[in-house]
Amino acid sequence: MHIEVAVEGPYTVIRLAGEVDMHYSPRVRDEILKYLNGRCNVLVDLSGVDYMDSSGIATLVEGLQLARSMDLRFGLVGVHGPVRQVLELARLDHVFAIHDSVEDRLRSDRHN
Repeated sequence: MHIEVAVEGPYTVIRLAGEVDMHYSPRVRDEILKYLNGRCNVLVDLSGVDYMDSSGIATLVEGLQLARSMDLRFGLVGVHGPVRQVLELARLDHVFAIHDSVEDRLRSDRHN
């Protein structure tokens, strides 16, 4: 698991690579919550994630709930393959703001 953080426009982008499972999801959770508690809008880039178990999904849901409670923006980008399938199976693809890339999200924000 590799985590990289960058600021792009109004978002703190947390880029993940590898597998997000019960071993690594606490680390991902800590990063997400750190930036949300710092009052940052957060995008989680999952383009480098090949596998995510239920603990990873729970981490994303917790981030979304916290962001909503703090009136912050939270979304996912680069969701593909098995991770997209898990989100679709749980019908969470209708809950999260999902974009193909950070650039797509920024373009969407400019048009809204």
